[in-house]
Amino acid sequence: MKKNAILLTTICAAALLLFSCSNDSNEGTASTDLTSIGASIAIDTSNEMDINTGLAVATSTATAKTTETVVGICATITITTPTGGEYPKVFLIDFGSGCKDDNNLTRKGKLEVTLSGPITTTGSKMTIKRTDYSINNIKLEGTIEYTNTTTVATVPEWTRKVTNGKLTDLQGGVYTNSGTYTTKQTAGVETPYVLSDNVYEVTEGTHTVTTSTGTTLTLTVKEPLIKKYSCTFISKGQLKIQGGILNGVVDYGNNDCDEFYTYTHENGASFNLKM
Repeated sequence: MKKNAILLTTICAAALLLFSCSNDSNEGTASTDLTSIGASIAIDTSNEMDINTGLAVATSTATAKTTETVVGICATITITTPTGGEYPKVFLIDFGSGCKDDNNLTRKGKLEVTLSGPITTTGSKMTIKRTDYSINNIKLEGTIEYTNTTTVATVPEWTRKVTNGKLTDLQGGVYTNSGTYTTKQTAGVETPYVLSDNVYEVTEGTHTVTTSTGTTLTLTVKEPLIKKYSCTFISKGQLKIQGGILNGVVDYGNNDCDEFYTYTHENGASFNLKM
């Protein structure tokens, strides 16, 4: 049985995505748990957005400047080199009191992006720290470490590690999170300074999300997740979700560049959701 998403802000306005909760008691999945799925997907989505922002400033061709303007990023960007050498290089991305990016999302606060070396070089790390930062008034905290682990030059790879992650939604719900994913680049390798043609594949990894009530969800890559740099959201792949009464699979669809995905519970109940 499949239920279509309907906008219902009183219960399900969790994070960056809004979706309805079924009123059919036979579905066997509580609305609060559907909200935690939404928050979990929003956490992954916001992490990917911030990595994209970091990559955009890191590959800017004018990084010798002390300030920078990057297409698609509505922020003031200040560049420093703390030790006086080329690296480490620190980008302070200041969205101020709020501005809308190319995806019509309002960002506030600051991202501090530190490069230990060129992100295309094995061993280099990009660290992203959030300060008073939010997307569409959803507060996001924590640190993302994106480390180049490439062993074969034609197949670039990175690990994405999140520590001390926290999402606070519009109703004050708090979701702490951490985890590590392995990512490889499957397209755009030949044009390292052009991001628009890049396609990434999250091949493995696990992320945990704990709600303010103490329920912990474990999200594990079941089928590789496809993330096109040119798309805001993951376009294909599956995540296994387990925790509390939840035991099912999130499916991102058929590689379309859209905001839709499906959660299917172990009892066969399926929900069409929207980010």
